[in-house]
Amino acid sequence: MLYKHPHGNVFYRNMNHPRPKIAYGQGIYLYDESGKRYIDGSGGPLVINVGHGRAEIVEAMARQAQLAAYVHATMFTSEPLEAYAAALAEVTPLPEPRFYFLSSGSEVVEGAIKLARQIQMARGEERRHVVLSRWNSYHGMTLGALAVSGRPGLRSPYLDMLHDVPHIPSPYLYRYPMTGEQLAGRLEEAIVALGAENVAAFIAEPTSGASLGAALPPDDYWPRVRAICDRYGVLLIADEVLVGFGRMGKMWALEHWQTVPDILVASKGTAGGYFPLGFIAARGADVEQVRVALGDFNHGGTFSHHAVGAAAGLATLGIMQREKLVENSATMGALMGELLHEALDDHPHVGDIRGRGLFWGIELVQDRATKQPFPKKEGITHHLTDRAFDLGLIIYHSVGCADGVNGDVVMLGPPLIVDEAQVREMVAILTETIRRELGHA
Repeated sequence: MLYKHPHGNVFYRNMNHPRPKIAYGQGIYLYDESGKRYIDGSGGPLVINVGHGRAEIVEAMARQAQLAAYVHATMFTSEPLEAYAAALAEVTPLPEPRFYFLSSGSEVVEGAIKLARQIQMARGEERRHVVLSRWNSYHGMTLGALAVSGRPGLRSPYLDMLHDVPHIPSPYLYRYPMTGEQLAGRLEEAIVALGAENVAAFIAEPTSGASLGAALPPDDYWPRVRAICDRYGVLLIADEVLVGFGRMGKMWALEHWQTVPDILVASKGTAGGYFPLGFIAARGADVEQVRVALGDFNHGGTFSHHAVGAAAGLATLGIMQREKLVENSATMGALMGELLHEALDDHPHVGDIRGRGLFWGIELVQDRATKQPFPKKEGITHHLTDRAFDLGLIIYHSVGCADGVNGDVVMLGPPLIVDEAQVREMVAILTETIRRELGHA
């Protein structure tokens, strides 16, 4: 018998789990059609950074849509596009950066991989085509982005379709305590084994995203990675899709380690969820070399360089700067971490609490002494997410961190506008959720 979803004909993300219909959002809160209030404690999948209901973003989009809703990027540029790129150049640490605008994190990762290949070609390094990546990473849903991703559960149905790439370990100090020198050494070993003349780029998240739930690297890791890439002529691609735009308490997560990539990609926080927008940022000299040697960047997209998207992005960036939301992320994030440790450090099923800024992960285990994870079939994170939802708190979760199948992480990543009282309420509800589902400390 055909299953009929109670809401209608939409192909839902949760096919067996109907969700309430949203009515509206305001600030850090969402309200469904019954009037129930939810704290958006994860900003969706860590997208909402300036809050819901920001009229100035909507008005900027409407103005541009009224003037010209769409033009093809090969035919026109636009005022918001030029203004947004100029504003981004002021806050992006690449030298004389150029910005290529697309519609999602997956698209900008695909574009960055292609750009790295073409930069190497423009340099006369035609053999360089391999892109190195890390296990326990996520870079997107398209086949190219999935190939460089390192989450077995998301890759497994499509392995026969992937042009796979070599992967090295990610920093995951809770389960694999290694020094920055040891971890960076794995990159050098891979480059040497493959032949540096064949390696175009290394792509990685500065801090792990949802796959490992905000696992931080050792402080000497990224400077060592930068030095290795320079030594072998390998381009460094920073995937800041989730951890960028103030999420980690600095504009870009790599700034915590004073490391500048060759290519940076961003998306989730770019327009705060008001428009599907992402971009590739590249060093101006590299873009110019591609132009001179190859004539153009061999890549595109129907909705690239979208004027309405640029208007949304410019308005979002303006809010972040005027309201000092990067600084607020650092301050409120420190409080959130302190409160999480205070409430949950002694809980028998809390193995690790990790994060920085307004992105925190809690890894849940069956046994703290052995770090034994709960079996996936128990659905611990799903139960916790549903319980928190019922209590009016939206959190994010991930499964498979421990061994690719088992391992539960729940995450908080609220809008960067949160205040102290809201942070305290979120932590209190999450603590109550964990205690109801897994018992008290």
